[in-house]
Amino acid sequence: MRYLVVNGDDLGASPGVNRGIVTAHRQGSLTSASLMVNMPASREAAQLTQDLPALSVGLHANLTDAAGRPLVDLDTGEGCPAVLQQQVNRFYELMGRPPTHLDSHHNVHRHPRLLPYFLELALQHRVPLREQSPVRYICGFYGQWGGETHLEQISVEGLMRLLDEEIPEDVAELGCHPGYCDPELRSSYRTEREAELQTLCDRTVNELLSARRIQLVNFGEAMDLLATVTLDRGSR
Repeated sequence: MRYLVVNGDDLGASPGVNRGIVTAHRQGSLTSASLMVNMPASREAAQLTQDLPALSVGLHANLTDAAGRPLVDLDTGEGCPAVLQQQVNRFYELMGRPPTHLDSHHNVHRHPRLLPYFLELALQHRVPLREQSPVRYICGFYGQWGGETHLEQISVEGLMRLLDEEIPEDVAELGCHPGYCDPELRSSYRTEREAELQTLCDRTVNELLSARRIQLVNFGEAMDLLATVTLDRGSR
């Protein structure tokens, strides 16, 4: 059996994105989401998740403000520790609990000047950081390449092809961006979000996953599984 976390980024980006992520969880295969805490719709997002106990919610660290202005110097990393701590504090304020995982908007944590601060934060709060934990990150479920829309990448067929090629034998995270387009959404990734949502809610997806012996889990369940595997190996 293989295990898959389906994680929706950008929770809190807009009311439409919030509704899309909730729909993808309630009616589809989405098991997890990452919350942007410094966006106008972040409080609404946190409130919506209170009725979704099976949805793991992590911090989607956003190093720009709601208008897109940078909060951190990417060349030096100056300001990054303070911004990350502020956003963790805001997460606790909104959610009333710690995040289940950590990642970042546009994956800026990959930047060599910023990565050490993200690693320190993940260690401090004992949460997995995307691409820095045993959970393998699969990023190919994305419908825009080179500035052009490619809906075939985020169709049911595209999703299954991706999983057949990339999912490992243990635990993986599939990144996705489902949502409904609305005027409040500041993003060039718009119609693709609705296409992703349609795929994630397609009735055949769960059947196709089952046929491939892939079980959906959230981040809490994924980390429990990995801990069990580690203990089993250590006892041998």
